[in-house]
Amino acid sequence: MKRRLLVIGLDCATPQLVFGSLRGKLPHLSRLMEEGVWGELESTVPPITVPAWACMLSGRDPGELGIYGFRNRAGHGYEKLFIANAQSVTEKRIWDLLDEAERRSILVNIPQTYPVRPVNGKVVGCFLTPDKNAPFTWPADLKKDLDAWCDGDYVIDVKDFRTTDKDGLLSRIITMTERRFRAVEKLMEEPWDFFMFVEMGVDRLHHGFWKFHDPSHPQYPGDSNPYRDVINAYYRRLDAHIGSVLRRAGEATDVLVVSDHGAKAMTGAFCINDWLMKTGRLRLKRQMETPGPLSPDMVDWKNTEAWGEGGYYGRIFLNVEGREPQGLIPRDKADAFRDELAREIEALAFPDGTLMGNRVFFPENAYRSVRNVAPDLIAYFADLSVRAAGSVGNATFHRAENDTGPDDANHAQHGILILKTDPGTLAAAGLSPGQEIRGASIYDVFPTLCSLCGLPFPADMRGRPLLPGAGETRGAGLSAEAAGPAGQDAYSAEEEELVKKRLEDLGYI
Repeated sequence: MKRRLLVIGLDCATPQLVFGSLRGKLPHLSRLMEEGVWGELESTVPPITVPAWACMLSGRDPGELGIYGFRNRAGHGYEKLFIANAQSVTEKRIWDLLDEAERRSILVNIPQTYPVRPVNGKVVGCFLTPDKNAPFTWPADLKKDLDAWCDGDYVIDVKDFRTTDKDGLLSRIITMTERRFRAVEKLMEEPWDFFMFVEMGVDRLHHGFWKFHDPSHPQYPGDSNPYRDVINAYYRRLDAHIGSVLRRAGEATDVLVVSDHGAKAMTGAFCINDWLMKTGRLRLKRQMETPGPLSPDMVDWKNTEAWGEGGYYGRIFLNVEGREPQGLIPRDKADAFRDELAREIEALAFPDGTLMGNRVFFPENAYRSVRNVAPDLIAYFADLSVRAAGSVGNATFHRAENDTGPDDANHAQHGILILKTDPGTLAAAGLSPGQEIRGASIYDVFPTLCSLCGLPFPADMRGRPLLPGAGETRGAGLSAEAAGPAGQDAYSAEEEELVKKRLEDLGYI
């Protein structure tokens, strides 16, 4: 490892801003682009924080990890779900390889790093931490330092995300970001070979303020609205913090700026379960008088063929005979049923008759392998412009707004990548300073990190290094004994409710 490596993760940072309207207004990111290479980064299917960051940092896809979102079915029953935290990731991530090579890593707020595991260095756990009473740092006494550096209160994540109190939300996001960078700068004073942090403020800001920023949003309140420049101003503030971090890192440090997905206007929501009820595939024990969430105890399982879960994308599950406890669809007809359902979803139209432009994915086609219990179908409504609403009892299939609280933006399939290294390394890869790279995938990040760190990377991983690599090796996966069984819950019942509430608040479940 000839040079240190700094990875700046900006959850949800989106190319139409960084590479488009704000280019030139973000001097530090622009300089990295001019001196390095940059381009859009295609995310996972689906493009969501969990599992996208784990896929990026392991070179594995969601099917290989067996993680399809924040909450996953623990079996083919109807009720048990688990929240996918660090215990669920059983493949090696970049810092595991660095540990083996006796390199020192500092990790801050990287999704799916709670519960924390010891590393050769330090760890600050992610927003999947139940609360600050939990042991979310390694070593444990680092918690006290974080608070001491951050006005007595290091902020893991913003609270009350789904709110109409936009002034309060903006204040909380800025406070979180300011304190995160303060902690990052203090930790950078320590010795390290690999330093990575992820700032979540970009994501929270997009979901809370996109309609005030984007004239194409159906609920855009006009150019004179008081929050018109909130997103642009936040990006400028973020760029200034990045400049301070870059100065501390020094010129002899490779730098990667990356996001797990992008953002776009959320133009409405499609009520997938109400539609399944209308088509006769989902039946409830009683009629809903007012809209509300779907729970397993409400479903007449003996007469139900399919049900869905809401979120930024839709997950649809089939009730298959011999697989689910009260399965209805015969096994030999399940594939044909799924094919028909997918065709119908892709043919759905808006109330005015225009096609929605939905996309449906089969896990066995989207992933190289399928572990644990995957959704039978993954649906993008209006190519991610329309959210999936999982509630039931809505008066219409199409809603103008989200069903779980205010949300202005949906996730987009492409995030950002900016990579700055020494000109000789770029030249050896056939790249020039300032060059736009096209077709990069989130799976390319892990082998590129290995290449920059001088580490061998697994022969069977998904993705390709954007720079010359050190070679290939075998044995990439962590053992179950080292990492814990896939899908194992690390939360107590009380902690799980705290995390579940936060994920609901953020619109992930």
